[in-house]
Amino acid sequence: MRGWQKYKTREATEAVAGAVTGALSAPRALLLGRYDDAGRLQYAGRTTNLAQAAGTAVTQMLGRARRGHPWTGWTLTRPRNPP
Repeated sequence: MRGWQKYKTREATEAVAGAVTGALSAPRALLLGRYDDAGRLQYAGRTTNLAQAAGTAVTQMLGRARRGHPWTGWTLTRPRNPP
């Protein structure tokens, strides 16, 4: 048999919601992190934009960053599309 066979795969891992985009009371996306071997929280990625219902649901589980949060002061920018 010749030809291509397509398989869908999915990997899962645990991550910490380290920050949000948007307001804490109405997050638009979660910024995710994982702890490295030295115990430092490292940025790992972000979620897609959250639906309003999902943002509302996750708000109840979020809290303000503690003093010394490793991502304090970060500015995130979205890459611009080329002209």
